Amino acid sequence: MIKGYAPSRFGPLHYVEHGDGVPVLLLHQTPRSSDEYRDVLPLVGSSARAIAMDTLGFGASARTDEPFSIELFADAVDDLLDALSIDRPVIVGHHTGGVIALEVAARHPDRVRGLVLSGVPYVDAARRDRVSLAPPIDHVEVHDDGSHLAALWARRADFYPPGRPDLVNRFVADALRVIDRVEEGHQAVNRYRMEERITSVTAQALVVCGELDSYSLPDIPRFLEHLDGARTAIIESTGVPAVDHRPEEFGRLVSEFVAEIAGAARSRP
Repeated sequence: MIKGYAPSRFGPLHYVEHGDGVPVLLLHQTPRSSDEYRDVLPLVGSSARAIAMDTLGFGASARTDEPFSIELFADAVDDLLDALSIDRPVIVGHHTGGVIALEVAARHPDRVRGLVLSGVPYVDAARRDRVSLAPPIDHVEVHDDGSHLAALWARRADFYPPGRPDLVNRFVADALRVIDRVEEGHQAVNRYRMEERITSVTAQALVVCGELDSYSLPDIPRFLEHLDGARTAIIESTGVPAVDHRPEEFGRLVSEFVAEIAGAARSRP
């Protein structure tokens, strides 16, 4: 396992890397970090070059005073790919990471080899209107007595399976690093004009979702409508935390998709 920092126009971007072969870039949800892929990375890295980055402003990557947006996050992804001389990656994104991945694929149809969208909501005008009045997802008021730690835990605990406080611990640890801007990643997703950008995506796509992810599961038909040739995979008995709750299944789906794309490329004349 290699840990490093790549230079970017914003400052250093933190990433973790494992394995060799077809490059696979893994992008996390808000407000996580590359730690979300801790158990997935060696699985995908057993047959590919798996790289999990911390999104700009999250984890150990550079902070920025610029307002968070999907476009800004994608700028940082572009910089990381350039700095590491990565060409034609498969990009895997979970929730916010999936929206970033879609934007990168829309910008660079010839640069992105494949796209795995995990638990990604379809963001259009109707969704933007619907969520504009919704309560915050992760924002908590910071208090001197530390009670905000329990509040942050309570906001997410029900998404995780019983008996797995270790997974909630990892979530809270990541969220605390960006506690002052923890909600901005969600807001960036909900401002994104996906319905306009998805028409530029040409990469072969796999749409993955946990069967208990009520936020994103209903949107799968929308992606199939807009992504030519896309197929789906449902991960049983999990929801929003599919990546770290079911790493073996998630890693298997990604590895099989990467192998399929690589095999198709080799068979072309």
